[in-house]
Amino acid sequence: MNQQVDPSHIMQIGMGFWASKTLLTAINMGLFTHLAQGKLAGQELKEKLKLHDRGLYDFLDALVALGFLKRSGLKATAMYSNSEDAQVFLDKNKPSYMGGILEMANNRLYPFWNDLEEGLKTGAPQNETKSGGKSVFEAIYANQDSLREFLRAMAGIQMGNFISFVKQFDFSQYKTFCDVGGAGGLLASQVALNHEHMQCISFDLPPVKAIAKENINAMGLQHKVSIESGDFFSDDLPKSDVIAMGNILHDWGKADKKMLVKKAYDALPEGGALVVIENIIDDNRSENAFGLLMSLNMLLETTEGYDFSASDFKELAEEIGFSKFQMIALTGPTSALVATK
Repeated sequence: MNQQVDPSHIMQIGMGFWASKTLLTAINMGLFTHLAQGKLAGQELKEKLKLHDRGLYDFLDALVALGFLKRSGLKATAMYSNSEDAQVFLDKNKPSYMGGILEMANNRLYPFWNDLEEGLKTGAPQNETKSGGKSVFEAIYANQDSLREFLRAMAGIQMGNFISFVKQFDFSQYKTFCDVGGAGGLLASQVALNHEHMQCISFDLPPVKAIAKENINAMGLQHKVSIESGDFFSDDLPKSDVIAMGNILHDWGKADKKMLVKKAYDALPEGGALVVIENIIDDNRSENAFGLLMSLNMLLETTEGYDFSASDFKELAEEIGFSKFQMIALTGPTSALVATK
């Protein structure tokens, strides 16, 4: 018997930008942060967010239907509150806030994706650099406010992966750890918190140092985690038993990926481990849709960057001299690849 074909999946994905933009707009306006204090009526939200009557209840009730808001009553009698996940992850006043990356998606990435076809045809970035603007990293590092916002965004999206990694990886045979491109120092701090014998370094560009030190000091880990400044393109990496790179390699082309993996190899002792935390694409390139879409995002954001599979990484790392490989599933589409010297 022939299976009935159904167009609903095509429509769900094809019109998926409706739901995406509705959520991103709500985050950008701070809707969930307002509701974190308690229930509000539609008219109260209208005043706080400076909305128009037309579309007000369609907007709020769409977020109910999508699972981001809860509601009692209807329209004029409706009282709105956050769903459980929105309450934890979308309130700007909580350390668990992960909206930073979604604010960036709304304010930067959303318009760039309109030019995906051009990117696929030209192979060229479709971001600010297209019109002579600064590259994404130059723009982010231009001032402490944009840098702080970016680091907070990265922390929000990576913290679950960092916690999962430090609980699964066997640190017992190692003493020192270095996170290359360590941003706010959060992976190094998680290693230090969970493995008392480890001494840790968070290595990143000089503008990051003050923010990382604030984070480390706030956790009382200054005796366990040191912040070192440098440029992984021009400087050697700090010598450590374990070196990590989280969402670093996908920013660069094959030659730069190889150069960075070689620098890690040179900084490790025999038996030392390189850990790469990324949205690793499955070897069959058919299951991790997020990893493949992230690679398309790298097409739009960088000149040569792309995401990769475990076999892609293994092939590159074996050429440099790594011999033993392990893959650890973390949260969602993210994994850690471990290569041992």
